[in-house]
Amino acid sequence: MSSLENLTILEIREKLLKREISSQEITSYYLSQIEKKDKDINAYITVCAQQALEKAKYFDDNFEKEKDKKLGGIPLAIKDAFSTKGILTTAASHILDGYTPVYESTVTQKLLNEGAIILGKTNLDQFCHGSSTITSYYGPTRNPHDLTRLPGGSSGGSAAATAADMCAGSIGTETAGSIRQPSSWCGTVGLKPTYGRVSRYGVLAMGSSLDCPGPITKDVNDSAYLLSIIAGYDKHDFSSYDIPALNYYENIDISKIKGMKICIPKEYLDMEIQKEVMDSFLVSVDILKRLGAEVEYINVLNPKYAMSVYTITCRSEVSSNLARYDGTRYGLEGSDKSTVVAYYESTRGQGFGQEPKRRVMTGTYSLSAGYADEYFRKSEQVREVIKEDLDNILKKYDCMVSPTTPTIALKDSDADNPLFGEMSDILAEGSSEAGLPAISIPNGTVDNLPTGIQFIGRSFDEQTIINIAKAVEQTLF
Repeated sequence: MSSLENLTILEIREKLLKREISSQEITSYYLSQIEKKDKDINAYITVCAQQALEKAKYFDDNFEKEKDKKLGGIPLAIKDAFSTKGILTTAASHILDGYTPVYESTVTQKLLNEGAIILGKTNLDQFCHGSSTITSYYGPTRNPHDLTRLPGGSSGGSAAATAADMCAGSIGTETAGSIRQPSSWCGTVGLKPTYGRVSRYGVLAMGSSLDCPGPITKDVNDSAYLLSIIAGYDKHDFSSYDIPALNYYENIDISKIKGMKICIPKEYLDMEIQKEVMDSFLVSVDILKRLGAEVEYINVLNPKYAMSVYTITCRSEVSSNLARYDGTRYGLEGSDKSTVVAYYESTRGQGFGQEPKRRVMTGTYSLSAGYADEYFRKSEQVREVIKEDLDNILKKYDCMVSPTTPTIALKDSDADNPLFGEMSDILAEGSSEAGLPAISIPNGTVDNLPTGIQFIGRSFDEQTIINIAKAVEQTLF
């Protein structure tokens, strides 16, 4: 089995096409990894072992027919916030007990159309509310590098599964840091596309004006490859843009970094960055300079404003989005009246965990009569100022660069602060509010725990940040 360890998606594809391995072999390998490791890491909520093996066998038996599919025979993991037809979908919440969708999200349908095998659904903070993956109704996910540490969130299960080699790659979602932050803490590559580049159809909504599906992978090539597959306009999603997506992987050109203008926001570096994180960041900045990029320090709006906007805007949208689940019956078709009544009572009292309740209450207050002007509308006005500030900066520079998060992976006790998520994502929130694309890659370790660096680009210019990230990754590793 050693030849199957830590393979990237593209490495697996090459081996499958050369018939060096079979889909059944690589699928069985990941299922054995899950069986061996996941009792400690808890990255998966649902494992689709039989379904995955059946699909792997189909690929092997129909190789000539299936081989041209871009993900033919390759096992992936999906964050349990995507609707998957016939597969339990929970958002890590008690309120969706027994819910099996009758339709497929656009993202997962695109993966399936290209022959991907779904190994299972990965753990997350309830309804994506958090940056720790400890609020899950199905128990906390642990960091594969140190089981006493958090994996980050809310896509912590997807990042942990990828880092622990329990899948070839995974799909997560980000509202403000939920792909980048767990990728930084788990040592994976996390790519958050431009808002509207990837369809939200079938994704259980958190913040509708912020949510972005994206890949979490073992290297930059794989993230570019997956983005090429899942990106594109979708008539089912009014917020998706009819702007042609590129073949990001085939268009990677690391030579373009020479002469690029890259900026570092001074205010981001003032956010109490852990010394070791800063040390890794400065090493990466030196690499950018050696590769021929022009690096300058610039001023941006203080990230504390982005944090305040996120706290109000996102929680307001959460309040609206979660209202649809209150008292609704999921997975109870054919149940008797007493079961339905008991379920209704449980969803009113226990369906939402503490964090979703906290966010709903804050958001409801921000939207309430007499306060909406003071809080929500003011927040949206500041959000426009943040977007204008970043857009103006990126007219002069090819990308912004900073540490992905202020610290390495923290411990459970650090997540007790009600604003833990906002604080750990403070370097990602502004770019998310502006709808900008960003990618986080590993750039070092501290006591065996990864550090991360992020590259933030112009709207719909994912290719530039992919090129830069690949150039740095190739030099670092």
